[in-house]
Amino acid sequence: MSLPACLRLPSLALLLVLASCGKPEVSTAPAAAAPDPNTVLLGENLQKIVRTGLVGSADVSDSLRVAGQVGLDENHVAKIGATVTGRVIDVKATVGQQVRSGQTLAVLNSTELGAAQLAYKKARAQAQLNERNVERARQLFAADVIGSAELQRRESELDVARAEQQAAADQLRVLGVSLDDMQALHAQGSINSISPVVATISGTVIERKVTQGQVVQPSDALFSIADLSRVWVVAEVPEQQAAKVRVGQSVEIEIPALAARRIAKLNYVADTVDPQTRTITVRSELDNRDRSLKPAMLATFLIESGPVAQLVVPVGAVVRENDADYVFVEVSAGRFKLLETKLAAARGGMRPVVSGLQNGQKIVVEGAFHMNNERKRKELE
Repeated sequence: MSLPACLRLPSLALLLVLASCGKPEVSTAPAAAAPDPNTVLLGENLQKIVRTGLVGSADVSDSLRVAGQVGLDENHVAKIGATVTGRVIDVKATVGQQVRSGQTLAVLNSTELGAAQLAYKKARAQAQLNERNVERARQLFAADVIGSAELQRRESELDVARAEQQAAADQLRVLGVSLDDMQALHAQGSINSISPVVATISGTVIERKVTQGQVVQPSDALFSIADLSRVWVVAEVPEQQAAKVRVGQSVEIEIPALAARRIAKLNYVADTVDPQTRTITVRSELDNRDRSLKPAMLATFLIESGPVAQLVVPVGAVVRENDADYVFVEVSAGRFKLLETKLAAARGGMRPVVSGLQNGQKIVVEGAFHMNNERKRKELE
């Protein structure tokens, strides 16, 4: 029996050949690459429900959202106090009451006012006496009974008396005595130590710090009155966003407590930065004739800046997964890959592109949800 050809070899070579005989041949060709799980082929079924388009630019207004609160219109707020030192004998106004300008809020009994009236009466009487003395001196001077020096002395005394009377009258006006009250003081001659505390503006009493029997001074604020028909809404804008706000800019104000939104304009933007908070103050005015807005209510400012051209994608093109945004981008004819992108908040049905996409790229603009479902199905298979 003859040996196979592979066995007719030298001994060393024979051993090597025998080791290789009977073993299957191993292919050295590279294995086929696994399909990308994030890639989806736009088949016939998906073409019926998916629409594609190109990434493009559009004018987008940047939106700034800052917290604020409702406040009083400080141009129509008044702190009401007494004009004299005295004891409160009657309180006529309460918190929440609507009052008119000139209305009496409280009544005081003041010895200071009585003393000022007495001083005025004395000064007026002295001035009247000096007027009669001057008139008599002029007659005597004309009759050559007294000299010019005596007449001048009496005229000088009259000037001093009139100045003292004027000073006493000014003091009464400082203490809140009107011209009508001074005329009544002339007519009646009696001293009145009663002094009213009156409202200086019309509005709502929002604070009362006085009770009957209390001794008060002119430095004490007894009542606070505010006109609530208009209110301020104030917010603090970070200094990094200061360039986005300007006077006259239209803003949208959300009032969470009322589930309402108001459109207004910025009528004040601070010229300085608060060194503690590194913010600038902005303010709007709102009509409040229905009294629905209450001071200290929380509010949110939505401030729209001027439109700027930006890359955008439709909201329907975005897939949200694992707290990230994705878009299907075409990588070859009819084949799309799920690509992570960074997008800004939606504005008018569009999402501005921050990074991850380029102008002119073909993407799925409608039906991305169905594309993602197809991707997940194939990934499970």
